[in-house]
Amino acid sequence: MAHSARRDCPELPDFSLLKTLARDHLIYLLEQLPGKKDLFIEPDLMSPLDRIANVSILKQHEVDKLYKVEYKPVISTSDQLCFLIRPRIQTVKWICDVANADKAAGKCRRYKIIFTPKKFYSCDAVLEEQGIIGDVTTDEWSFYLLPLDDDIISLELPEFFRDNFLAGDQRWVKTAGSALHLIHSLYGPFSKVYGIGRCSKMAYESWREQVAEGEQRAQKAEIGKVFLIDRDVDFVTPLCSQVVYEGLVDDIFRIKCGCVEFGPEVTSSDKSMKVMLNSQDKVFNEIRNEHFSNVFGFLSQKARNLQSAYDKRRGMDIKQMKTFVSEEFKGLKQEHRLLSLHIGASESIMKQKTKQDFQELLKTEHSLLEGFEIRESISFIEEHINRRVSMLESLRLLCLLSITENGLLPKDFRSLKTQFLQSYGVDHLLTFANLRQLGLLVEQQPGEMLTVMESKVGKLVNDKTAGKLTDAFSSLARKSHFRALSRKLNLVPKSDEEYDLRVPRDMAYIFSGAYVPLSCKLVEQVLDRDGWTGLEEVTKLLNGHEFAVTGNNGADSKAKSDAQRIVLVMFLGGCTFSEISALRFLGREKGKHLSASHLLMVSSLSSSFFLFVQLLLGVSLLLLYQLISRPYCILNCS
Repeated sequence: MAHSARRDCPELPDFSLLKTLARDHLIYLLEQLPGKKDLFIEPDLMSPLDRIANVSILKQHEVDKLYKVEYKPVISTSDQLCFLIRPRIQTVKWICDVANADKAAGKCRRYKIIFTPKKFYSCDAVLEEQGIIGDVTTDEWSFYLLPLDDDIISLELPEFFRDNFLAGDQRWVKTAGSALHLIHSLYGPFSKVYGIGRCSKMAYESWREQVAEGEQRAQKAEIGKVFLIDRDVDFVTPLCSQVVYEGLVDDIFRIKCGCVEFGPEVTSSDKSMKVMLNSQDKVFNEIRNEHFSNVFGFLSQKARNLQSAYDKRRGMDIKQMKTFVSEEFKGLKQEHRLLSLHIGASESIMKQKTKQDFQELLKTEHSLLEGFEIRESISFIEEHINRRVSMLESLRLLCLLSITENGLLPKDFRSLKTQFLQSYGVDHLLTFANLRQLGLLVEQQPGEMLTVMESKVGKLVNDKTAGKLTDAFSSLARKSHFRALSRKLNLVPKSDEEYDLRVPRDMAYIFSGAYVPLSCKLVEQVLDRDGWTGLEEVTKLLNGHEFAVTGNNGADSKAKSDAQRIVLVMFLGGCTFSEISALRFLGREKGKHLSASHLLMVSSLSSSFFLFVQLLLGVSLLLLYQLISRPYCILNCS
């Protein structure tokens, strides 16, 4: 395989301590309500909670029954109700309705609300307004980070992207700062902190305030450098189709909190199965970062190796057979089960992508990234919309076209918008408003000189020819920031020679050699230069807010300890599995071990699907990027 681990790579920090701290704190909070109690949990907290404290642990601490918050009358008969929720107005109002309904029915119960990761003032205001602030006790569960794998930790805040980048609500910035402070207190101090983006700068400042307020303890650093990056610095990467195995598994089956549910079509039975996807799965660990074109070859070879291992039983005597069964057979059986699942998943992915004209889709994306055959790409998008192949795919292609071309020509924008609304409904007018506000789908504002030129051309030639000339004038008159960034950072490799996906030469392999993700390229450049020196033109195109700060633990020392080789990359607003694969590749190539923590410290793990779902109808801007929106931290070892 192309991705062999480096033997000289330093050992990553043990993030299991984060789980232990979160579990102990939750148990302490539950014990503040002595006696048997029923626990109501918000749906998006159920999976993270299961990773921290499963049902048996909760039962040990007098939790009688578990319920999912469903915004309807409760059926619990317990005298004590405990609510584990996010600080959301809708949920707090529902709790008020439950308490007031109990009052009206003459029921006397005790109520406790545990907010995570923190309680906002607006929550207390609702409790007071509804007249039950004296009837409930409230606490905060400081659950900031969830380890999803050896090199991935997540804030599990899917709303971070929507709230911060669309609504302009900065309430989660301090939470991101607190998460960074927790990492610093356990695994720091850091020698260098780099960042780019307005949100990253605010999170850094929030963290520094918390460090200044707390006590400084001398300890051995386990993480050397930190890189913070806003999701809106690079919208192109999450808009590109994922072609690494883990990304495709997420696209088809939806990975939730490091776990995926495979249906009967994968398990070859009449039952579904939940599977943890992490480095403990030996088969998955070897193919997760691979381009999908390499996966079947690997799985085939793995099956042959497994059969050879089974065949060793032949000719064994009793003693050898006993040793084989006790030492090897169980492991081989487990590996066989996992291999069958991943073969089934790969076949299911292949069937899905074949149905969707996946190769034509990739060709269109690559043309947009390279800036060639734009008219043909627009025709493909129009056909995609008119055939109603997929609403989210149509939106993704429209946004990719807009960003790579620095906005759509007015005539193209009006035409594509009209066709989209006719195919998918006029209720998506608000979706277009959200996309426009984020800068994902905008109309070019032609300059005065360009308008005059177009009018003169229109008098001399027919409409069709005028349209082509207008496109040419437009491309000459205004240069896209993406195009400029692509040239300066060499984001689109030259296509003079064929790209060997089996032996990738750079991070572009995650997009079939067509594009190096901007976010990962920035990480590489800044770490190589030890700052932003020489990247002034790039940061200007990215609207600035870059910073590089030296810590207080000997950052100028030339000694390369293991800690100095560990880099934590924190995505504010979410990170894709493709970016994680690219950073892991960078770590192997440069000796920098990368760990992603959905701030991918992602506020959450994301994909274009989740980002758009949230943007739809204004209520779910996060669905294009629900995969975008987990805070993740990516660790990188040099």
